[in-house]
Amino acid sequence: MDFAFIAQIFPKLLAGLPLTLLLAVLSLLGGGLIALGLSGLRATSWLGARIADFYVYIFRGTPLLIQIFLIYYGLAQFSAVRHSLLWPLLREPYVCAVLALMLNDAAYTSEILRGGLRAVPSGAIEAARVSGMTRLTMLRRIVLPLAFRQALPAYGAEITSMVKATSLASVVTLMEITGIARAEVSETYRAIEIFLCAAAIYLVLVTVIARAVDLLEQHLSPYRRPTDARSVA
Repeated sequence: MDFAFIAQIFPKLLAGLPLTLLLAVLSLLGGGLIALGLSGLRATSWLGARIADFYVYIFRGTPLLIQIFLIYYGLAQFSAVRHSLLWPLLREPYVCAVLALMLNDAAYTSEILRGGLRAVPSGAIEAARVSGMTRLTMLRRIVLPLAFRQALPAYGAEITSMVKATSLASVVTLMEITGIARAEVSETYRAIEIFLCAAAIYLVLVTVIARAVDLLEQHLSPYRRPTDARSVA
């Protein structure tokens, strides 16, 4: 193990960290908005629920890598897409990667939202109705806060999964952390040191995110904190 080489390659890999974080943030934001739309679609009618379920079935049942390939390479085969106003965007690898990550994240996030909404106690909803809250007020003050607390652990896992999934963007020539690592390996043929450095960066990043989610969960649910035995005595 050449530690001098590791010290030299580490800053090069860190140069791809901003792009990795940007891909993750945009994917999570866009996926969250689509997931909210899917949740609203489920509430409209039986047909809307079936459409949302089919969307989730497709994007959860197929590999993300295949989805990236289909969007990046497949859309160009349709002349209607090539002659549309969106083609200057859809031919860019960055846009295609974000779109694939966003659509994939929406499928998982919508299921997390559905689980959180189902976990809201019916008694809390009945109490809100008895107190005279309107449907919008009840949604804002009772349903959504409780659903968010219930869904936070699962959504924290989805955040870390999406951060790691950004590494697949390297297959469409994006130079994030994994993209830079692959380029350096092709030049130096020192895969062990380079990919170990990349893995360490992802590990630290995921650890920080997981810790932040845990702190947020403890802040929102103080009653779940372990009780200090000395304070009980």
